[in-house]
Amino acid sequence: MVEFVRLEPGVIDEIVTICNTMLDELTITRDIADGLSETHGFGDCESARQLAAGFARKASGTPESARERIDQFIATLTDLRDAFATGGEAFLDAEFDWARQLRSAEIEL
Repeated sequence: MVEFVRLEPGVIDEIVTICNTMLDELTITRDIADGLSETHGFGDCESARQLAAGFARKASGTPESARERIDQFIATLTDLRDAFATGGEAFLDAEFDWARQLRSAEIEL
């Protein structure tokens, strides 16, 4: 079965603009997340140091940390934007790949 997607140029431009706006916001969020690993003020006892280290790990340095998740969302959204920017032809090819990437980047609550 052959699938075909045709997007009007104005729609493509609007989608690319929305993606760029989202990427700008994610970049700001990534910059904020960089500061999350600075864990000061927990105190000097051993349990306080362990708590501070735990928060620092959640902020950055592991595949599940905030910084890495934000980077994953930026990469996936960039791929999606680029797929639309080609006029939509690459969207169907990329559709399942970026959907898989987003699912793998979901944060478990």
